[in-house]
Amino acid sequence: MKSTLYSIGHGNKTIAEFEQELASFDITYLVDIRTKPYSKWNPDFNRNSLQTFLTQINIKYVYMGNELGGMPKDTSCYTDGHIDYAKMREKDFFIQGLKRLIIANNKSIKLAIMCSESDPTMCHRTKLIGQELLKNDIVINHIVGVHKMESQYEVINTLTKGDGVLNLFGEETTFISRKSYI
Repeated sequence: MKSTLYSIGHGNKTIAEFEQELASFDITYLVDIRTKPYSKWNPDFNRNSLQTFLTQINIKYVYMGNELGGMPKDTSCYTDGHIDYAKMREKDFFIQGLKRLIIANNKSIKLAIMCSESDPTMCHRTKLIGQELLKNDIVINHIVGVHKMESQYEVINTLTKGDGVLNLFGEETTFISRKSYI
């Protein structure tokens, strides 16, 4: 299946750099998957400011932090304070959000999911969403610069130091958040 789904993190980019990266892949929809859609360091990426800016450059903004955000309100998704992605992927809210991405891909919509973390190896865009999309034969493309991207496979190989998605026993590699939130 052809993938039209991308991921991007705003990190410490300027809004102009962010725009250039999106434009280089002809992105028409930006899905904000931040649980808290604000940046204490860069107000250009606060939800309202970002939505206004994207409208000016003809990119549609969609907020899905409640469905696909990396810090769910549901406390049963946490193990020892860390978000347990194996638990999260079973939740109805996540499943519904993922279905919306699959539908967008099936319609060939050029869409980027966005979080604050610029490094895809450090973000749930890869560890959770990208892995679940693979199960649906969709390889998400992680934007890492203007005209530069890495596939889900490439990022997972970097993250697992070449072990890929299966461990030595043929079991799926599962991830948790790197930070504790509780």
